[in-house]
Order: sequence, then C-alpha cells, then structure tokens
Amino acid sequence: MLASHGRIVMVSGASRGIGRAVADRLFNSGFTVSAGMRQPDQCTSKERFMANRYNAIEPGSAEAWVASTVSKFGRIDAVVNAAGISHRVNVSDNEEDLLDEMWQVNVKGPLRVIRAALPYLRACGQGRIVNLGSLSGKRVASNVGYAMSKFAVVALTHGIRREEREAGIRATVVCPGHVATDMTINSTDIPRGEMTQPEDLAELVETVLRLPNNAGVSELLVHCQYEPML
Repeated sequence: MLASHGRIVMVSGASRGIGRAVADRLFNSGFTVSAGMRQPDQCTSKERFMANRYNAIEPGSAEAWVASTVSKFGRIDAVVNAAGISHRVNVSDNEEDLLDEMWQVNVKGPLRVIRAALPYLRACGQGRIVNLGSLSGKRVASNVGYAMSKFAVVALTHGIRREEREAGIRATVVCPGHVATDMTINSTDIPRGEMTQPEDLAELVETVLRLPNNAGVSELLVHCQYEPML
C-alpha cells in the first residue's frame, strides 16, 4: 500500500456531496488536498488543504487549478474527479441544452483536468486518477442523457488505463447507484437511509489511491440494492 503522507491529490466537486466526503477523508488520512470548487471563498484553506476555484464549464478553469496546485505544493500525485450534474434527458426530447451541459460538466470537465495534470502524474511514476461514474454508466435505467454522460466517463477511464500504463498511472472509475447527496434529495425510489453514503465511497477512493501499481482496479460497482445484471 502506498503511504498517504506527502501525496498531493486534486479533488473536484469538493464543496459538497461525494467530493466533499472524499476531500475530508483524504485530508484526515494524511493526504495533501487541493480542493476544486466553484466558490472557494466559502471554504477555509489550511496546512495540507487548499481551496481553489474550479468551474468545469469554463475553458481554462482546469488549467488554472492545476497551475495553482503545482505553484503551492510543487507536484500532483492523484486526481479525483467528483464534480457532476444530472438533468433528465429523453431520446424523444428535441432540445439539447441540458444534454450539452451534462456533457460539459460530466465528461469534458474530467477530461480537461486530467489533460492538464498528466505531465505531473507521469512524473510521479505512481499517478492515480479516480473518476466518479455511476451505475448509470453500466446500464440505462430511466435517464438516458445522464447515462450517456456516465458511459463516457467509463470509456474515458479505460482510455487512460490503456494510454498511460507505461507511465505508472492507474485509473479507476467508481460507479455507485443511489447515493445520499443533494442530487438524490427528491428521489423516492429508495428510502434515503438505504442509499449508499458519501463517506463509504470516500473510503473506497482512499483505498484505490493507496494501491500499488501492480494492483490496479479498473472499475468499482457499488450497490445499495440488488441488481441481477450487474
């Protein structure tokens, strides 16, 4: 297992939900955290924790966040892409604005962060990338637009595994079902207490970040209920 001390991890979507749980867990476990969020002034920076402005839709935001992280900490050892949104989009819908926004945030956002951080992850020799996907990236339930974006996140992760293996980079996509966050606050499909908790996903992310190069995990499917096809 890789030690946490001194390792620099960028976490997007760190102001709430899964991203916040991951940032808190990693910081408390000894990692140094560069937290990407749209309103960093609402979060206090401290030793081993820096709040940075990051907006997945804005061109140049990912590059600026990476530059700020390297300027402060000198390197980047891992990236966790947890920022994401969900809009309901059906095949029969005529408008594409909501789908375009999901594509910008859920797919192009992680891609831009990864591209900007790649030189530093390669230099590390044990670079780690964790993308927050969804079980919607493994099967389509009811929201095809969201599923399309999360299928793409799974593809992105496997592309990284193929292209960057020789550089020592390992990539994992974490695919949960219903998680008790703001995104599911109005969901009535599953009682909230039976949903996966963000803190449990944060524990899985930490485990993946600690694994050595010869124990890479490509996908983690996380269920809160039984699904016979997964």
